[in-house]
Amino acid sequence: MRSPNLSSKFFPQSLDARGLTHPPSIVETYHRLLNEDPDLTMPVAAIEALIELLVQSRAVTVYETLDLVKTQSDYLKSRIPNSISLSAGTDLFQRYMISSLKPSSTGNFETVRQHLLSNGRLFVSRAKAGRERIAAYGRHFVRDGSVVLTHGGSRVVGALLGQAAEASKSGGNVRFKVIYVMNDARSLESRAVVSALRAKGVPVATISEGAVGYAMGKVNLVIVGAEGVVENGGIISRLGTYQIALLAKAAGKPFYVAAESHKFVRLYPLGQYDLGIDQEIIEFKTEDEKDLSPEEKKFAERIPKIEEKHGYFDAGIGMPKPNTSVDAVDFTVRHCASIDVRTMLI
Repeated sequence: MRSPNLSSKFFPQSLDARGLTHPPSIVETYHRLLNEDPDLTMPVAAIEALIELLVQSRAVTVYETLDLVKTQSDYLKSRIPNSISLSAGTDLFQRYMISSLKPSSTGNFETVRQHLLSNGRLFVSRAKAGRERIAAYGRHFVRDGSVVLTHGGSRVVGALLGQAAEASKSGGNVRFKVIYVMNDARSLESRAVVSALRAKGVPVATISEGAVGYAMGKVNLVIVGAEGVVENGGIISRLGTYQIALLAKAAGKPFYVAAESHKFVRLYPLGQYDLGIDQEIIEFKTEDEKDLSPEEKKFAERIPKIEEKHGYFDAGIGMPKPNTSVDAVDFTVRHCASIDVRTMLI
């Protein structure tokens, strides 16, 4: 999808390396905001990108402003492979604009526009502070001696466990442990989360995704984050959260989700395959991989060929005697030792 054709009255023109004029890209602004602030969530980054868009805009009417935000929001969502999380931010900002830019607003449009931008920045600051409020409330769920299982790189869960650890250091009686489910596809993120918790004095055990069922018996509660909360009450989170939730339910363990309110998405999926995104997880093939890794080649060399399997059997070894019905029901006492009755009574 190409960038929408925007008129020069909407944006100030800038020059690129070829000397051509082009409007600023909201996609570039979105990625820049995420790179500058690692703690920034995708919905908040989308809202900040839209605010910067309005700052540079030259729209002079309410209709032009609303149409500009809607067009750029659709373009941003089309350029991100998994846009469910950021769509929560863009949809929320559009609803806020519709309620703010009313035709009955007093004053000229520029005054209303500046008021809108200032309130938008206030919303962003409150959204960032919401993480700490959730952590302050959720840390009370982590009780003394409990074992918490988590996975992924949720900033809210990290702040929640961090506040629980700080409460223990400041004289509290909350001592807990964490079992972290490692993700091979995001090993750097997993190691960073584990290192941050251990630096705060929290004992952390790392397990693979295949060991969740074994570890669930030692867990008191499960806490995970979410990229989005849909209208039917379900959550959209890191791959692997669904199976952890099923195991927690089967084991009767409490399962908590820590997520900010700006992650609520106007989406009602019928299942995990109704999200509108291609996970590219299940791929059927009829041919093997041509290039084997050294470990796979070593394993293949251990498998004996058909002609080599005959060497494992010696024709001179007699076959065992087949069992009969008499052998199967034979209660004859072969060796009966004497038993001191007095010893048994003691």
